[in-house]
Amino acid sequence: MITQLMINGDLRASADGKTYERIDPVTEKVATIAAAATIEDCYTALESAENAYKTWSKVGPDARRKLLMKAADIMESKIAEFTEAIISETGSTANWAGFNVHLAAGVIREAAAMTTQIGGEVIPSNKPNTLAMGVYKPKGVCLGIAPWNAPVILGTRAVAMPIACGNSVILKASEMCPATHLLIGKCFLEAGFPKGVLNVLTNAPENAAAIVESLVKSPIVKHVNFTGSSQVGRIIGHLAGENLKPALLELGGKAPLVILADADIDAAVNAAIFGAFMNQGQICMSTERLIVDDQIADEFVSKLAKRAANLPIGNPREQVALGSLITRQAAEKMDRIIADAIEKGANIIAGGQREGSIVQATLIDHVKPNMVIYQEESFGPVKPIIRVNGIEEAIRVANDTEYGLSSAVFSRDIKLAMNVAEQIQSGICHINGPTVSDEPQMPFGGVKASGYGRFGGKAAIAEFTDLRWITIEDPNQHYPF
Repeated sequence: MITQLMINGDLRASADGKTYERIDPVTEKVATIAAAATIEDCYTALESAENAYKTWSKVGPDARRKLLMKAADIMESKIAEFTEAIISETGSTANWAGFNVHLAAGVIREAAAMTTQIGGEVIPSNKPNTLAMGVYKPKGVCLGIAPWNAPVILGTRAVAMPIACGNSVILKASEMCPATHLLIGKCFLEAGFPKGVLNVLTNAPENAAAIVESLVKSPIVKHVNFTGSSQVGRIIGHLAGENLKPALLELGGKAPLVILADADIDAAVNAAIFGAFMNQGQICMSTERLIVDDQIADEFVSKLAKRAANLPIGNPREQVALGSLITRQAAEKMDRIIADAIEKGANIIAGGQREGSIVQATLIDHVKPNMVIYQEESFGPVKPIIRVNGIEEAIRVANDTEYGLSSAVFSRDIKLAMNVAEQIQSGICHINGPTVSDEPQMPFGGVKASGYGRFGGKAAIAEFTDLRWITIEDPNQHYPF
């Protein structure tokens, strides 16, 4: 695949004509030759977005909604193109690609539904004969920085709601999936959005820091949203703060799945298998810690290990449950995590092997706090089992992390589960469900090192608009002097 930049409604080469190669992690052949944006291209995209905002911000909700609905339909019609791009660029399976496209189309439709919900309120004023209002207005040019792991969902999420609110957007694509992210832009372009409402920039990995810095620092950009690692999120949050830019950051996770002594064990195993190994564990909400009560641990672990051992893995072009990790280096990280745990007394009960960038579904039992896998986000199919003695220890272990994105609790006693859920420090908690779940209308985001702000539904309106105080007053009112 050969891809270009999308600026002001045109597909074009970079200013200096340079490109970079994205390598297929499975075949290790070139998947995509992508345009490598320069700082000059950033300035061109910024100018395009600024000009587009002047008119797009005045377009009515019905017109915005119709264009968004059309973009969603076009996206679903391109499922084969998206699937080919996702498999070759990220090594994920066709099932994951298809899910990405369908949910992303749902994200656009939810954004379309929100166009008539961007309202405000009348606020009682102390001044006689005064109408005081709080009114939500679009911010201006928004910068969206999207990751590779759920490329269509998260790339679309970075742009759909800002556009629905009347903003124009620059999508800074991931270096790992330039063709996939450009396809999102093409869907909006084909839907008939005015030139410059959505611009897509791809860049060589070595230029990422300079590209992001130039965009965030530009006075044209009024808001930044970023989904990715907490390490990079801290850098972007700092840069945005220095330049007095509001930011929405959805970052890393170490999601606990807490299985209490009275849990339905088979149901918990089902949720654990899905939450831990969907997309090879490369999801911000992936179950990263299986915290199970000692009373049922042996039965739970035995059933879970049997299920994990039977998960088919391999080339994502085949019928497999687990495909490739994003790079061979990411797979090699799994080797180091496993070796550290074994050296410190844990034991492998399923998996533990890899071939190139493809890693088996792996479970490590009897994990302790001194092990790397206890604290660090693996972002792969290697998962720790932590045995605990009672509810208080389960809650303490669940909160014993810098992260706080998703979590889950299994118990037949809903009142007890609610009590535990309230004590877990996370932006999301599911009772008797997996840690991995997403719906376009839900408030999505975390606490602690998992970031701040919320994507999704009405909650996102506050992120991508400014609340203005506007009054209509008596021109003949009394003044003290």
